Amino acid sequence: MRKHKPKLRVTQVRGVIGCPEDQRRTVKGLGLRGRHSTVVVANEPAIRGMIKKVLHLVAVEECDG
Repeated sequence: MRKHKPKLRVTQVRGVIGCPEDQRRTVKGLGLRGRHSTVVVANEPAIRGMIKKVLHLVAVEECDG
C-alpha cells in the first residue's frame, strides 16, 4: 500500500522582470509561465529548495494533488 504524499500548489504572484537570471530559470523550472499561473508539484527536497529560492515571487500551499 502506498502512502499518500501531499503535493504543493505553487502560484506565481510577482513577475520576474528585474530578477537575476538564476531566479528566472528557477521559476521556469518549476513550470510557471507568468503571473497568476499555478502548478502542482511534488513535495520533495529539491522542489522545496527551488521554491525557497524564489519565495518572494510565489505563493505556496499544500494540496491533495
